[in-house]
Amino acid sequence: MGFWGLIAADVRAKAEWLYGAGGAKNLLKALATDGTFAMVMYRLMQASQRLHLAPLAMVFNKINGVLGRCIIGRGANFGPGFVLIHSYGVVINSAVRGGRGVKLEHLVTIGAERQAAPVLGDNVFVGAGAKIIGAVRIGSDTKIGANAVVNRDVPDGATAVGIPARIIERGGGGE
Repeated sequence: MGFWGLIAADVRAKAEWLYGAGGAKNLLKALATDGTFAMVMYRLMQASQRLHLAPLAMVFNKINGVLGRCIIGRGANFGPGFVLIHSYGVVINSAVRGGRGVKLEHLVTIGAERQAAPVLGDNVFVGAGAKIIGAVRIGSDTKIGANAVVNRDVPDGATAVGIPARIIERGGGGE
């Protein structure tokens, strides 16, 4: 999927998350909400990286830090439908990988530990203030609760909450 396709998928996913549908009016509203600027800067940075334009990628990264109020490493890779519901304080390590439909609230940290970074499946929701650290796998159709600290794998369809995070629901997660 190309740059414009990724942007369209991201904004559509945000409109559906926030307003329940991706119609033209909701797409315009989603474009104007907090976090969308940071999503676009991330995709521009990612495209620059793919085109081997490292200085331009660095510029988009810095713009995102200052204006988008989030830090997303230049090597981080998320599939279509990546949504920053609120971008303030989001920090993502360069080695993080995420599938389709990853949605993050504000103040989320997804970080490496000893050079090992998390891998997120498809349709993952991460609540405000949550931390996902180290060589963990977050399964598809999962929810990570606000302020949870995840340092172990979370299976598909699970909901994890607490410090350290524990599974409170299995098989009923996702959107």
